[in-house]
Amino acid sequence: MQLIMAIRMDLISLILCALFVVLIIPAIISTIYHQYILRQNLKNIPQIGRFPFGVIFEILKLTDHERVFWYAQRMIDFKDGIFIYWIGMKPLISIFKPEILEIIFPSTVNIEKGFPYELLEPWLGKGLLTSTGKQWNHDRKLIGPTFHFGILNQFAVIMSEKAEILTKCLEREIAKNPEKAINIFPFAANVALDIICETAMGVDVHAQESETKYTTSIHRTSKLMLDRFIQPWYWMDWLYNMVPSGKEHNSLLNTIHTFTKEVIRKKKIARQSGNDSPKSENEDDELDIGKRKGKAFLDLLLDQNEKTDMPLTDDELRAQVDTFMFEGHDTTAVAITWTLFLLGNNLEHQEKLHEELEEVFKDSKTPASVKELSQLKYLDRVIKETLRIFPSVPIITRKLAEDVKIDDYTLPKDTTVLLEIALTHKNPQVWTDPKKFDPDRFLPENSKHRNPYAYIPFSAGPRNCIGQRFALLEEKTILTAILRKWRVKSVKTTETVQYGLNIIYQPCEEIFIHFTPKK
Repeated sequence: MQLIMAIRMDLISLILCALFVVLIIPAIISTIYHQYILRQNLKNIPQIGRFPFGVIFEILKLTDHERVFWYAQRMIDFKDGIFIYWIGMKPLISIFKPEILEIIFPSTVNIEKGFPYELLEPWLGKGLLTSTGKQWNHDRKLIGPTFHFGILNQFAVIMSEKAEILTKCLEREIAKNPEKAINIFPFAANVALDIICETAMGVDVHAQESETKYTTSIHRTSKLMLDRFIQPWYWMDWLYNMVPSGKEHNSLLNTIHTFTKEVIRKKKIARQSGNDSPKSENEDDELDIGKRKGKAFLDLLLDQNEKTDMPLTDDELRAQVDTFMFEGHDTTAVAITWTLFLLGNNLEHQEKLHEELEEVFKDSKTPASVKELSQLKYLDRVIKETLRIFPSVPIITRKLAEDVKIDDYTLPKDTTVLLEIALTHKNPQVWTDPKKFDPDRFLPENSKHRNPYAYIPFSAGPRNCIGQRFALLEEKTILTAILRKWRVKSVKTTETVQYGLNIIYQPCEEIFIHFTPKK
């Protein structure tokens, strides 16, 4: 019996050894060979990170704020505007020179976002942000007409109403203690969520006045997703789905998707019945839709959907709506926050802005019209300079579909390119004194000789941000509503405030600002 057992054990050991030789060793050899070929192809490009771990441990030990300075040092180290850093055995080709960006951005072939945008797909599906190829081309053509100027004017009414609610919320908070500074970011986040919910879906969620399950889920999911981006061990779905944060993330997504699907269902029922503006079945229902006579993005999308030979399914409609909820929420909130923060640190520029506001509005107390907003040229430059210093999206990626030749370098097919918006905007070879806040950089005479890819807050080329006019109109509406009532002064300076490079340029701490009523 013992002899039989021994023979069986020897046989199992032999089989395992054979499997190791047949399967594992060839896989290891293949990996090493492909790494060798890849590194040979990239050897002419400056790079950091040793085999096999790259810079992953160096980056992970840094805080979000320290990571900003780690990136800034790379800009000094690699003055040609291109370098590679290795995350494990994965090369990330980092580019921040406008002349090189000018080769990548306009491409109609290299349009795939690739990693790490796949991490957004559980929430956004194959919406406009994450799709590629024929689907992206189809969707972009379908969605494009929903952002023409006439529609933006209609959305401006909603933006103005929500901005007025914001000023009332700030007044109540200031009244509690006029000497106390206010953390502005939650107010900016809630007004942005209010606006995007009503303009995207036609749903009034009252985000500035009360919390609902949906608004709480949006805020929390955004936070969990940002956390996941900086924790590479959670990039594997199977592992993330097992840990508490992953389980919470999936539960929140269920709430968000259920809400969006229900809005789509009610919109379709209303259209079939010939009534595009149905009232909620229950006055207390979160789905308070149809308050407006005007159409929301979803209504316009359904209009376009009826005209095409390839209409979107309900799941595809949900993906597009959720994409606009995601893209039009935190990005705008941080832009508003950083603009007020920078004005609160540069009082001489703020004074020029107040002079412009008084010149345009005089003694009027009525909300700003689109025509009046268009006259605020200094505010335009203030927003542009803020987006230069703090671009809402600091880095975007491309997965190359073909080899790209750049001077003496060849970027191989299937590699990931990081288009470093934040580093490009602070490149000292392009911008004089790049840390200085100076809105007059964007005067026509100061911009005319600048490379168009030196300033790219909304990306560029065929995959530029489709909602950039919407975002700028929203920012101008909200900032004007605030600054017509108050002067602002920041508690911290740009040298002492903590912020982090992530999927958005987010504050790592509360952004406290003093509000003083204008006299």
